[in-house]
Amino acid sequence: MKFKKPILVAVAAIFLAGIFLIPSPPVVRAAEPIKIGAVLTVTGRGSFLGDPEKKSLIIYVRAINGAGGINGRKIKLYIEDDEGSASKARQAVLKLLRRDKVTAIIGPSLSGVTLAIIGIMQKAKTPLVSAAASIKIVKPVKKWVFKTPQTDTMAVEAIYIHAKKQGYKKVALLTVSSGFGFSGLAQLKALAPKYGMKIVAAERFGPKDNDMTAQLTRIRAKKPDYIVGWTIGPTQVTIVRNWAQLGMKGIPFYQSHGWGSPRNLTASGAAANGVMAPLGRIVVVNELPASDPLKAFDMHYVKAWMRYHKSAVSTFGGHAWDAIHMLVAAIRKVGTNKAKIRDYLENNIKNFPGTGGMFNMSPTDHCGLSYKAFVMTKVVNGKWKIIYVF
Repeated sequence: MKFKKPILVAVAAIFLAGIFLIPSPPVVRAAEPIKIGAVLTVTGRGSFLGDPEKKSLIIYVRAINGAGGINGRKIKLYIEDDEGSASKARQAVLKLLRRDKVTAIIGPSLSGVTLAIIGIMQKAKTPLVSAAASIKIVKPVKKWVFKTPQTDTMAVEAIYIHAKKQGYKKVALLTVSSGFGFSGLAQLKALAPKYGMKIVAAERFGPKDNDMTAQLTRIRAKKPDYIVGWTIGPTQVTIVRNWAQLGMKGIPFYQSHGWGSPRNLTASGAAANGVMAPLGRIVVVNELPASDPLKAFDMHYVKAWMRYHKSAVSTFGGHAWDAIHMLVAAIRKVGTNKAKIRDYLENNIKNFPGTGGMFNMSPTDHCGLSYKAFVMTKVVNGKWKIIYVF
């Protein structure tokens, strides 16, 4: 039986109409990602800070996204390298805010660089969790700015408390001419009278200097009970080597909390033996007793790090690890509203475990730590050992 052409056309029209009348399956769209930015010194003079910070953030975001994200939303991480430059940091922050539309920013790694972007973050009303040390970052309190590293004030207190217990009174200072050094020097001078310390020498050097024997020779002539070296990066190694080369190991040497990179021990070699420093528990986690309330958290970080990197952990990677944990805790509870995240950080980070200590933030304290976050360490046979718990 043959169908006439008009009938075929009519059947085809009905068939096609049926297709279009069949409901299409709903389109499932992925939830919008949560955008978090980071401005870190991944390369340049502060790479020993920014590199482990970057790696720590990547490890954490990979893990949380693999577990389904935050309330079903994945984290999209934007990392910018400021190369230790304040101007590049400002450019990076503006890019993250204007183009990438991030919810919050972690970093920068350096104190001076952090101070250079605070105005932008305040104006943008966007939470910043810095990975830098200077107390000036959070004192006086800036509404939108927080930090995870212990402050230079806390480190000075820890050094002076320990030195006083040893009976030391005369101190010589050897500090770098940088934002970190200037802030540390101010605290060393301000707190000396409180702890009965007399400053008998105060020498400085540049962040790129490669020999401090002249400064150390002048210090030796002042006959101090001990020396405090305040710097970060390669100059930490230089002053330790010069101290050893000049036969000055009879004068105890304290480094700042910037000493917490395993690269310093490797580069200094035997010269570092005897050097003391207030450091976070993360670098001596295996020495902590099981009763320490931070050991479990610190071990979790160490295991996560070692899964991807065979090098030892540093205190600096831990600062970024703490920052991302805080932001995720806030976002889980209040979502991505910037003001609500800010309020959560200020009011709800209580007894919050971190690699840097147990955090307790408040409207008057956007760091939430004290000198008790440190343990005093000493380099023994090329490794950090705990010599005092505050």
